[in-house]
Amino acid sequence: MARGTKLDLSFGSFGNGWEVDDLCPKCGENRSECICNNEKKILTPAEHRLVFKREKRRGKPVTLVGEFFIDKDEIKSLLKSIKKSLGSGGTFKDGWMELQGEKADVVRPLLQNAGYRFKK
Repeated sequence: MARGTKLDLSFGSFGNGWEVDDLCPKCGENRSECICNNEKKILTPAEHRLVFKREKRRGKPVTLVGEFFIDKDEIKSLLKSIKKSLGSGGTFKDGWMELQGEKADVVRPLLQNAGYRFKK
């Protein structure tokens, strides 16, 4: 930047940066971060179209299955039975079932027996 030139500090249409969101009465979060209206619809197992993803976490393979749209109690019981039959650990986060190891070929028949369907 040349000496003697002014730096343009106008914010344009972004505002001055000091606006404050009002709070949602249901969840208490800021309106811009509110999750109340993003509640997911609960589907029957036959209406699901699940996909598999493989990732590495800390150098170890993880199988992701999802996205599930079922009740929390149902997913806990389903996850518990799958983990018991696989003999490995896992968890449920953000609608996705995370299982330790590469287990897609073993998990698919278990979920199909429970009535779930998969994308091809």
